[in-house]
Amino acid sequence: MNPFKTLTGTVIIGFALALIATALLSTGHGNHIEWTVWIHVIVGIMWVGLLYYFNFVQMPAVGAALADGTPGPAAINKYVAPRALLFFRWAAVLTWVTGAAALAKMGILHDAFAFKEGARVIGMGAWLGTIMLFNVWVLIWPNQKKLLGIVPATDEQKAKAKSIAFIASRLNVALSIPMLLGMTAHAHGLPF
Repeated sequence: MNPFKTLTGTVIIGFALALIATALLSTGHGNHIEWTVWIHVIVGIMWVGLLYYFNFVQMPAVGAALADGTPGPAAINKYVAPRALLFFRWAAVLTWVTGAAALAKMGILHDAFAFKEGARVIGMGAWLGTIMLFNVWVLIWPNQKKLLGIVPATDEQKAKAKSIAFIASRLNVALSIPMLLGMTAHAHGLPF
């Protein structure tokens, strides 16, 4: 059976290739893969990737389909959005948990969240990620459930839910930029 015919098989191949690359590229001088950080990066890419998908692709596409009068929005909202939101919200949780675990393993969890010297930039990223996680679970997801018909809502409640979810999602896009700066700056040892 071709492993690329299933998503699970594809992911297993990806992990196997990563392990092979790690073994082949290892210098044997104490270099090792920090699995917590690696998983944090993978699920973080999924979370931010879906955030960008919603804001740069899905929302404009649904708007265009509504203006065109096609059934596109109904199909997206019935089949694509619930599945994408499932991965979106759980990738957010896994990103935050693995990020906190990585900070703890580095011995700087408290220092990062307290903005102590040497951990301020990663602390900024951690706090912005925390705010973004809050937005996903407290503002975006509950309101998306109303918009997608997962929970009953009046037209007035849907209009309010649309506005809240939209603003929270756009806020997360804006916050993702300095958050990613904080994560990459710390990882590359930049001095701010």
